[in-house]
Amino acid sequence: MPMKRKRNLSATIALLPTWLVAVVVFIGTMAWSIRLSFTNSTIFPSSTYVGLAQYARLFSSAKWLASLHNVLIFGVLYVSGCLLLGFLLAAALDRNIRFESTFRTIFLYPYAMSFVVTGLIWQWMLNPTLGIQASVRALGWESFVFDWVVNRDMAIYALVLAGVWQGAGLVMVIALAGMRGIETEQWKAARIDGIPVWRIYVSIVLPQLGPALAAAGMLLAMGVIKTYDIVVAMTNGGPGNATEVPAKFIMDNLFGRQNLGLATAGATVLVLGVVTTIAPLRYAMHVRGKARGGVR
Repeated sequence: MPMKRKRNLSATIALLPTWLVAVVVFIGTMAWSIRLSFTNSTIFPSSTYVGLAQYARLFSSAKWLASLHNVLIFGVLYVSGCLLLGFLLAAALDRNIRFESTFRTIFLYPYAMSFVVTGLIWQWMLNPTLGIQASVRALGWESFVFDWVVNRDMAIYALVLAGVWQGAGLVMVIALAGMRGIETEQWKAARIDGIPVWRIYVSIVLPQLGPALAAAGMLLAMGVIKTYDIVVAMTNGGPGNATEVPAKFIMDNLFGRQNLGLATAGATVLVLGVVTTIAPLRYAMHVRGKARGGVR
């Protein structure tokens, strides 16, 4: 017992700096930001309490409401698109094809890029005067149109296209690792029964990848909340407010308009959104893990 307590004490001391950083930097900064959201702070913090005035002003802003609408569309399509494309890529590589490591590297490489680089690449590709549209028209198809990045109705889908191109590789790696962990006896039994390959992946493989895909989806969803750099690189929130997102709205008010109170109110709403989204998922995974442990 003394040795065990000594080891636990050593581990606690080693983790103490991390706990201090988490409490002071993260939790402390979050609490300070929430406090400022109830004040009339502008370029400098203020202690003048104004109640929910900043939140009322926030939700009366057409730009903020548009940003919430845009991030919802982007989040749903981005996460679902990455999960679907990543699973299909993993299923293709799981067939023991030639040059598998090369293809795996190619598919995963976009995820190694920052969203700024991804945004700049796709901004150039979708530019009507320089990118895909101009190249196809130069080949003779004068009526070809692919101007999503400057089209108010399609700009948000241009962001989704760029995001899926980058994020699908992460899902592919996670799903492929899960597929390689499935027992070969299941494949042999399915082949003996004459089950088609696509049916094996849908009815046997996919259900077993549930926890892995849920983890990948959670990682992608957390990235959606802080979407900022790809928007700035591709569209800068335009045309109009077609691609405005909450993170950009907050940064614009914080540094561009020096409205600290409104910016922290928006940040507080985002934090609450993350908590209300992630907490139920984490709780469901915890309950499912305990249930599996009880069965064992």
